[in-house]
Amino acid sequence: MIKVLIADNHPIIRMGVTKVLEDANGFEVIQAVATTSELFEKLEKVSPDVVMLEMDIPEINGIATLRKIKKEYPEIKVLMYSGQSEDVYALSTIRAGAFGYLSKASDIDYIISAVRKVSEGNMFITNELAQRLAFDEGTQKPRRFFRKLSTREVEVLKLLASGKRNKDVAIGLNLNEKTVSTYKARLMKKLNVDNMVDLLQQAKALELY
Repeated sequence: MIKVLIADNHPIIRMGVTKVLEDANGFEVIQAVATTSELFEKLEKVSPDVVMLEMDIPEINGIATLRKIKKEYPEIKVLMYSGQSEDVYALSTIRAGAFGYLSKASDIDYIISAVRKVSEGNMFITNELAQRLAFDEGTQKPRRFFRKLSTREVEVLKLLASGKRNKDVAIGLNLNEKTVSTYKARLMKKLNVDNMVDLLQQAKALELY
């Protein structure tokens, strides 16, 4: 029996994913939580095989939460899932230690196969994403730039795109303000822009907001 903990702030998503998994053979949803504080409170008491972690779960962003899980509970496998762009976030979350990434726009059958594959210690990305990663190198669309960005740079860009000031980004990611300025300069260089307006346009093209 594969034990699953679902972390998502939308009640209908928690209910829906729970039903999908429990209607399939071999899964048990042992907890469903709405925030990161609830998540870590439950992880002190239960030991899931897989945590399905929403990218935009409240309190701590998904990648920071993922890093904390990997540090404090290295035996737990994390499957990230989100309504956010698969193209942008899949590689960033996998670099940060996730075993897979599942878009909320994916077919329901993917939930079952993704959780099962991750529980076995295997990586999961959809066939569609694998094909795009393999064949879109020749395009000139802004989205191609995401491969140049580190996981931390994606986090910083996402927070800047949401309207956060450098100080707020620093607090949110536990960095100092000077480091955030360095990341901003690096982002501008990698995305071929020289001002914040154009940087935010690139963030929009990358579907970060």
